[in-house]
Amino acid sequence: QVQLVESGGGLVQPGGSLRLSCAASGFTFSMYPMNWYRQGPGKERELVATITNTASSTYYADSVKGRFTISRDNAKNMLYLQMNRLEPEDTAVYYCNVKRFWVDYWGQGTQVTVSS
Repeated sequence: QVQLVESGGGLVQPGGSLRLSCAASGFTFSMYPMNWYRQGPGKERELVATITNTASSTYYADSVKGRFTISRDNAKNMLYLQMNRLEPEDTAVYYCNVKRFWVDYWGQGTQVTVSS
């Protein structure tokens, strides 16, 4: 069974930093690209970042480019999202995601709130 468990969210001031983690199990983690999505209040879910299985390539949404860094540790089945220079617009529930065959798998999400 695929399981994704996010952690690391919380309340942070504008300009601050957070590091999100996603612990993966139930599939061969090193074989799959991984993704971070987020969904703000009243907004649609959006793709934040993608990383290939060997971390040879990454993708970032324009809104986070230069501020967020996606990484992974295949030996530990862990996915990370380092978020720097956070803005109020980054406030959202952040979800770890893997697409296996035609099925999307999601974690429970971790809340990130950026506020003074």
